[in-house]
Amino acid sequence: MRKFLRHIVVFFIAGTLVFTGVASAVQRSEVAAQDTTRVSQSAGRTQSGALSLSDSEKRAQRSFFSSIRSFFPFRIGNNAIENEKLLSNVKVFPNPISDQISLSYRLSKQSSVSIKVMDALGNEVMTLLNQEVDAGPQSQTFDTSDKLTNGFYFIRVSAGTETVVKRISVL
Repeated sequence: MRKFLRHIVVFFIAGTLVFTGVASAVQRSEVAAQDTTRVSQSAGRTQSGALSLSDSEKRAQRSFFSSIRSFFPFRIGNNAIENEKLLSNVKVFPNPISDQISLSYRLSKQSSVSIKVMDALGNEVMTLLNQEVDAGPQSQTFDTSDKLTNGFYFIRVSAGTETVVKRISVL
């Protein structure tokens, strides 16, 4: 077990050293670009004042982590537009239900929405909604009186490629 842990630690340290070596090479290249920019700017500088920061100087002032961000094939950070789900905040109430079921959810963009009631075996019992819905918060109420017997069911809300399933009980 100790050998295994030692191998993991050695692998982690070696990976970290390789990773930081690549990042320091990027920083060195940015500093070199900054130096050449300063030389070319100092030749054209007027006596009246200082020049503003160039693009390469701004890049050199970035933090260590922002300089290595381009090495990853995926985005690091919280880009709200890319990470936002199409279907979110799905709520079914009241639960348990008797005659009516209310659903609320949020769509990030206009899409086709399908809301179905499934039994415990996954068989479709009824379709509540199957249409194109605008973006934004949605709230809908459906009448289920005399259509569902007592027991447990699942509400499947699908929008685009995303699906959310909620469990309900009928009294």
